[in-house]
Amino acid sequence: MKSKTLIIGACGQIGSELTHKLRAKLGVNNVIASDIKARNLDLVTSGPFEIIDAKNKKQLKNCIEKHDIDTVYLMAALLSATGEKFPQKAWNLNTTSLLNILNLAKEKYIKKVFWPSSIAVFGPSTPKKNTPQQTVMEPTTVYGITKQVGERWCAYYHKNYGVDVRSIRYPGIISWKTLPGGGTTDYAIDIFHKALKDGHYECFLTEDTALPMMYMEDAVKATLDIMKAKNSDIKIRSSYNLSAISFTPKQLASEIIKNIPSFTIAYKPDFRQQIANSWPNSIDDTAARQDWNWKHSYDISMISQNMLQQLEKSERLNVL
Repeated sequence: MKSKTLIIGACGQIGSELTHKLRAKLGVNNVIASDIKARNLDLVTSGPFEIIDAKNKKQLKNCIEKHDIDTVYLMAALLSATGEKFPQKAWNLNTTSLLNILNLAKEKYIKKVFWPSSIAVFGPSTPKKNTPQQTVMEPTTVYGITKQVGERWCAYYHKNYGVDVRSIRYPGIISWKTLPGGGTTDYAIDIFHKALKDGHYECFLTEDTALPMMYMEDAVKATLDIMKAKNSDIKIRSSYNLSAISFTPKQLASEIIKNIPSFTIAYKPDFRQQIANSWPNSIDDTAARQDWNWKHSYDISMISQNMLQQLEKSERLNVL
């Protein structure tokens, strides 16, 4: 029987687009999507789908055996801003799910694991400009703490049990297909929706808050690239720095104004500003570019134009 791929947290922002891309690449029936709820009707009806609680190892094991799973993408997580509202819930989901999958890989039920880390592993003591691969971290959010702990578990399971686990530290991800999911960088998605709907956006960060960002197409490409790389090329088993561009809310608003001259923006920082202040302004991802030839494609202008075009097209289709 041909081995298959399982995506856990497939209804989320990255998981949903990763699922569609992998189904197009590997075949619909070879990619099993799963989530705790059937929240994405298009994804649920477009191929095999299982309801799974990622904290339940037995459910995971049963699904893996049922579908002859070879590779797992563990995308389920509670993100930064939501995690601060529900810290115990974030800890339980983010850490238990990873240990379940690492243990199933250790027990030889699966061969390869992808687990996403984040720039949230960094903290106020981290160098903010061109943050290096190896540096002081000290995260201040429960989301960042779970990601830092997760990185150490990944490295530990690879070193001690030979688990082929691969990881990248995602920056802020921008996508038109899914709504914001509770992250601190989500302003860079919501701003496009509000620009088209209201012509105005109230930003929860200050105008000069620079953060590392990436378009979804680049994020999915990076995920697929690291997973198809030769085992010997993966030198870092905690998590790779990943970067594309960095910009501020003011810079993004300026790009939108080029396309929508009447657009206006106001700034009303809330609790997410403190989170953003603890994160890097830019990332040094030299290791990823050298080890497995990572390259990004989208700059801020391309992102802005593509977001507006796709959202306008989607809105027209919804009206028809």
